[in-house]
Amino acid sequence: MKQAILLTGLTILALEAGFQVAGVRPVATVVYGAIALMAAMIAGTFLWLWIERTTPLATGMVMSWAGMAALAAGWWREMLGDGTQPEAGGPVIFGVLALPIVGSILHFAVMQRSLGCHGPHFLWPPVAALVVSGAVYGVVA
Repeated sequence: MKQAILLTGLTILALEAGFQVAGVRPVATVVYGAIALMAAMIAGTFLWLWIERTTPLATGMVMSWAGMAALAAGWWREMLGDGTQPEAGGPVIFGVLALPIVGSILHFAVMQRSLGCHGPHFLWPPVAALVVSGAVYGVVA
């Protein structure tokens, strides 16, 4: 739990720094995209686990992560258009956005350990999600 609390605090600080540099809308848009992509990857992993019948918890995890992916994708699509959804929360939204980011990072770390891998390789999916989301924002916005 200490790791999750520390990572949440660091993520909030990073999001706040991004807000100070670029503003709420660009940061929130990129983060919504990254959360949608990470959640979809995690849902896909749990779908694979369900297909392999490795855990009875997989079905619920597929549904919850797929739901989060759909929700975040809808927010991302709205923000890439003319939506103003995150503006209502202002910088407070980053405290909320930090939670699924940290959950995604921790899930990728657990998946890596479950596959017998070590090192920081579990960070490539979250980093890739941020890069793809940032690139989409750069093209569309």
